[in-house]
Amino acid sequence: MSYTTVPGELLRVAEDPSPTEVFALLDDEYARALLAATSHRPMTATELSNDCEMSLSTVYRRLDALEDCGLVAARTQIADDGHHVDVYEAQMDELTVCLTEGAFDVSLSVESKTHEFADALVDLWEGL
Repeated sequence: MSYTTVPGELLRVAEDPSPTEVFALLDDEYARALLAATSHRPMTATELSNDCEMSLSTVYRRLDALEDCGLVAARTQIADDGHHVDVYEAQMDELTVCLTEGAFDVSLSVESKTHEFADALVDLWEGL
């Protein structure tokens, strides 16, 4: 099945995540499996459920948490049959954790083509 990106669809980009949230997610085997799977290619929740062998409800809960931290981004796409489906893609190329004066700081480095596409779309839209 092939998908087409919905015109005007903007990605939700999170602020720098809290260290507590990131550490909790990376400690969760299901979240790690979803993050690893979506780092290869964008996938639907159903594909992730099958590939990672977990229930759809577990997939959606973990994807919501990963999205809130900016580790995964969702895009709505249109399938060949006309139905809309969300696909998820890992957004983390590098995670840096710093400990300075007793406080943790977490920053994400993202060089995803998805972000490049979103930026190009915003530029195009603003240019109209």
